[in-house]
Amino acid sequence: MKKDAIAIIPARGGSKRIPRKNIKDFFGKPLIAYSIEVALASNLFEKVVVTTDDEEIAEIAKNYGAEVPFLRPKELSDDFTGTMDVINHALEYLGSHDESYEYVCTIYATAPLLQKEYLLKGYESLKNSDAINAFSATSMPFPIQRTFKLTNDGRCEMFTPEHYMSRSQDLEEAYQDAGQFYWTKLNEHSNEIMFGKDSIPIILPRHLVQDIDTLEDWRRAELMYEVLKKSLKTSWILFFVLTHLLP
Repeated sequence: MKKDAIAIIPARGGSKRIPRKNIKDFFGKPLIAYSIEVALASNLFEKVVVTTDDEEIAEIAKNYGAEVPFLRPKELSDDFTGTMDVINHALEYLGSHDESYEYVCTIYATAPLLQKEYLLKGYESLKNSDAINAFSATSMPFPIQRTFKLTNDGRCEMFTPEHYMSRSQDLEEAYQDAGQFYWTKLNEHSNEIMFGKDSIPIILPRHLVQDIDTLEDWRRAELMYEVLKKSLKTSWILFFVLTHLLP
């Protein structure tokens, strides 16, 4: 009998630009702990599995409540292995141990701004539709029609020069992958890419989205997390005052 949903968090040990990124301290906890804790708090999953090639990451993941039923083989842990290969390997391993699921949610280990409400929205949106995928997305901060690239001699070249005189408010809004979570129905198949017609984008506010690939990204994520924590604290104080202290 198929179970409902499983969360799988890929977390290899060989990150280059930020060494040991997945377990680097982020406000007192390893970075991966945030993804594990939100996944568990959502109560959506039969289990939360971390797939890693690294024994230290495995131990830390277990300490925060995830399961690590295997160590990922080295050939699936290099710079060129795609996320889908890693997820399929985990699902095949679980399938060989008589575990099958209706839904899988891939959650990145580098998403300290992840909120369970959006995980829930992704699940409900997918479950109640004929789509195959639902994933986190956010709006672009600037019209992509007015962007440009640098030429070999360091000059500018617009991607769509016909929009040089267009007003920003007249241009169509664009969206991008938020890099937090990806829901997929496992009993259905699509030939579309993730960013195609069989997917539902779950739109997150931009203040909850930050890729962490460089040290500059890391610092920006820290600043965003600090603001988020202060905002939540202020909201709880205001809620307490309104419900307990005011007549």
